[in-house]
Amino acid sequence: MPFLKKTAAILAATSVVTAPVAALAAPVAAQGVDISSASDQSELSGNASWIIGLIGLIGGVTAMVLAADDNDDDPVSP
Repeated sequence: MPFLKKTAAILAATSVVTAPVAALAAPVAAQGVDISSASDQSELSGNASWIIGLIGLIGGVTAMVLAADDNDDDPVSP
């Protein structure tokens, strides 16, 4: 049963990470939507896709480490 709980937690964490990434990657539907560009754009804007990938990579590695933990902790007290 603990394996199923870990699997469910990993799937939930993965969906939390991938949902915003998928929403950012979705193309904008141009049917009846007028898109205009701003003349004064922020200088802070840039390509932050590598940050999203890094967060996903860290989350994936963390999930694998948590799933690989065998929980064979022996009691220490006599």
